[in-house]
Amino acid sequence: MASLSRTAVVLATLMCSASGVGAVQVDGAESAYLRAVSRYFQVPEGEVSILAHWDLPTDEIPVVLFVARRAGVSAEALVALRESGRSWTALAASYNIGSNMLHVPLRDPATAGVLSGAYQRFGDTPVAEWADVPLGEQDIIALVNVRVLSQVLGVPPDDIARRTGSSASFVELYAQLLR
Repeated sequence: MASLSRTAVVLATLMCSASGVGAVQVDGAESAYLRAVSRYFQVPEGEVSILAHWDLPTDEIPVVLFVARRAGVSAEALVALRESGRSWTALAASYNIGSNMLHVPLRDPATAGVLSGAYQRFGDTPVAEWADVPLGEQDIIALVNVRVLSQVLGVPPDDIARRTGSSASFVELYAQLLR
């Protein structure tokens, strides 16, 4: 994570000098979401904010940090790979992050919102084979976000999963859950 700190300082400086007025502003909901991601991963808010300024959807920032931590690689390397066109499915496979590592236990998988298909596949597969359950890119993004939001908010993952798909993004869902 030390390299992320150095990169954060360099990128912040470049962004400030390029724009003449400072870094891109994020709205209140996005700022709150990024603070929650920062708390979950125990990463300084400034480092998470730098990730928000890269060409990466905000909902994917937790996935970057999740995969980086489990794979022992830098967040910058993952962002570069994403920007080169690699999918989260391919990246997870490259770094031996099986579906079993992404799985979030639910009391009632039948009400898993956009994750219903993924939980159907988990349910149809013996637990010993969960590492090989096929997950799409959106499944990976949703599973990581359900995990993060559940832990940060102290809400059962079932409640988060059930509400996936009711919002345009996990940033919006987080803002709704805070109300």
